[in-house]
Amino acid sequence: MASFRRALSPAYQDRSYQNGAGAFSVSSSSHKLNSIYSSPFPALVAFVVGLRRFLAGVFVRRYTKKGQWRKVLFRCLLFFLFGFLLGMLPFGHEDDVTKQDFWVEIKRPHVNKQIDSENRVLKDDEKLDVDQVRLNVDKGPKMNEMFNLVPRKPLIVVTPTYNRSLQAYFLNRLGQVLRLVPPPIMWIVVEMNSASMETAEILRKTGVMYRHLVCSKNFTNVKDRGIQQRNTALEHIEHHRLDGIVYFADDDNIYSLELFEDLRDISRFGTWPVAMLAQSKNKAILEGPVCNGSQVIGWHTNEKSKRLRRFHVDMSGFAFNSTILWDPKRWRRPTSDPIRQLDSVKEGFQETTFIEQLVEDESQMEGSPPSCSKIMNWHLHLEAHNHNYPKGWLLQKNLDAVFSTK
Repeated sequence: MASFRRALSPAYQDRSYQNGAGAFSVSSSSHKLNSIYSSPFPALVAFVVGLRRFLAGVFVRRYTKKGQWRKVLFRCLLFFLFGFLLGMLPFGHEDDVTKQDFWVEIKRPHVNKQIDSENRVLKDDEKLDVDQVRLNVDKGPKMNEMFNLVPRKPLIVVTPTYNRSLQAYFLNRLGQVLRLVPPPIMWIVVEMNSASMETAEILRKTGVMYRHLVCSKNFTNVKDRGIQQRNTALEHIEHHRLDGIVYFADDDNIYSLELFEDLRDISRFGTWPVAMLAQSKNKAILEGPVCNGSQVIGWHTNEKSKRLRRFHVDMSGFAFNSTILWDPKRWRRPTSDPIRQLDSVKEGFQETTFIEQLVEDESQMEGSPPSCSKIMNWHLHLEAHNHNYPKGWLLQKNLDAVFSTK
């Protein structure tokens, strides 16, 4: 096959170029590489060229065979995974930054003038003193001093109750008082034979943490209902090992908030005087300890029939640590027999026989408040004996005396 080659015209061969450049010629690839590496930064240029070829091979390269796009997708996912793992690597830590990195010190600059306090004029050849300014937080008072972080002792208030006309009034009044007592506090309410829906509804509405118990002992064999109900609560505390200060609060008594605040200061056994209204309703009786500071040195009593008692205390005039019931080793009790109230003793001696199981003498008691100089609860014996208990606290019919509004 014949080939034709066009010779360069002589006119073009003799042409001169500006700046002394010669005739145009096609350079080879090796000539291009030599010109690249002859640049001032050959390593950088080589890296750029290599990166360009790599990216072109990944993204720009065209594949003629079917299914080659999967390789491109695989490479993209590979680089994404590499970048994700690289971002998860910990390059620093919080401990590397100390509190000293966050304070700024302003040094005292040397200035030639200062403001006169009288004339407000700057004086020459004097220095202006500037105290150091730090942005870090100085250590203030301890947290234990700023906030009362000492945990409060739990209170376990035991209340025996029964169906009567003023039961709702008494329970609501006591519940509203306990609602104002700072937690933790548990109200154990004990009923006889069965738990009534009316009592349960009252307990739910008070907002106080409570436990509604039932004394299942046969009522015909019970001499004192309240004693059996309190024993049911004591069995519950001992069985579940509840830790706190146990206090017998009858629902018909009147209590002050200060009383419940002082209960948390009791270590083993605490007592205080109680003001009572005599059965004749014509005089008040004070019964409880006589104290020198917090030490019990005697007792108040006004009834001759009760002078034979060892401890002259009302049932609502003392409280004790619940661990005495289920941890005899801690308090060095001589016996591990369960501590219960006795219904076989004469009326008026239930308190003293129960306290004799808790302490040995007055040296193990704590008078509250100091000097026992305050009356913090009252026992008034208020009852309505001849009124029926309304079912559901609702009156199904009108009263006998009805007056017309016209």
